[in-house]
Amino acid sequence: MAFALKKRGASNFERAADGSMTLIEHIRELRNRLFRASLAILVGFGFGVWLSGPVLHLLQKPYCDLPKARLANGMCSFVQLGPADLFLLQMKVALWVGLIIAAPVWLYQLWAFIAPGLHKHERRYAYVFTALAAPLFAGGAVLAYFVTSKGLEFLLNVSGGGDITTTLDITRYISFVTNLILLFGVAFEFPLVVLMLNFVGLASAKRLLGWWRVAIFIFFAFSAVVTPTPDPFGMTALAICLSALYFGAVAVAFLNDKRRGRGRELYAGVADDEVSPLDLSTEPVEAAGRVEGATPIGAAEPIAAPAPIERRYDDMT
Repeated sequence: MAFALKKRGASNFERAADGSMTLIEHIRELRNRLFRASLAILVGFGFGVWLSGPVLHLLQKPYCDLPKARLANGMCSFVQLGPADLFLLQMKVALWVGLIIAAPVWLYQLWAFIAPGLHKHERRYAYVFTALAAPLFAGGAVLAYFVTSKGLEFLLNVSGGGDITTTLDITRYISFVTNLILLFGVAFEFPLVVLMLNFVGLASAKRLLGWWRVAIFIFFAFSAVVTPTPDPFGMTALAICLSALYFGAVAVAFLNDKRRGRGRELYAGVADDEVSPLDLSTEPVEAAGRVEGATPIGAAEPIAAPAPIERRYDDMT
């Protein structure tokens, strides 16, 4: 009875961790956490509506700071092709800002629902990877913001003529900048994938270091594809940053292998052309005891002779 009362008074996290929650309780738990996350995003959206103006101004700054983007009166202007384009764009930016502001709440709700099904060491790894994912994504976003300015300057110098005035659509321009920020931010998460392969034991640090030529080639090819501007500056900047992050992840993998003792296995000191030592020593085997209930040899019952086989007339040749 005391055990039942203890289980009844336990939190949902504890009950989910020890497997005492039923399927319906898991569904209710998911519903409650989704409701809390949605409520936090709604509150963040309210702040995002208030901050959408400054955020839009910040996203327009890489283009408006260029001399080619200013008109004769020194102003920087955009156009909208539809009457509701700017309003919808402000709502979209407000939602992005709301997701960022409410990220601690909805990420916690997601983690609280998933964590009971993980082992202790898996939770520890999740803490480390989550703590590294946010600054890496922020670093990629800052690099994308810097690359946008240089890329737009290159494009305007190449395509702009003396009698041509360039005016950009505000919706397409903001989509261009935000997509670039998203691509760079996701690309900067690649070192976490490398560390995950090492931490789960799928790839050692020496093997990861042996793949450095292939990795650098993939980085430059990926940068050439995702960078929307044809100038070599953005592609080179992204590829160099990804390469530096890759070698940093390999260095952490070496430290992890040293901590776990990888490389000091039984045959780690044996050369490729050397015969590995084998333990050929034998252990003495004692005589087995008599099995109770077994029939002694020679005391078995005699086997009866088989009955004679009757032959039919059609068997005769």
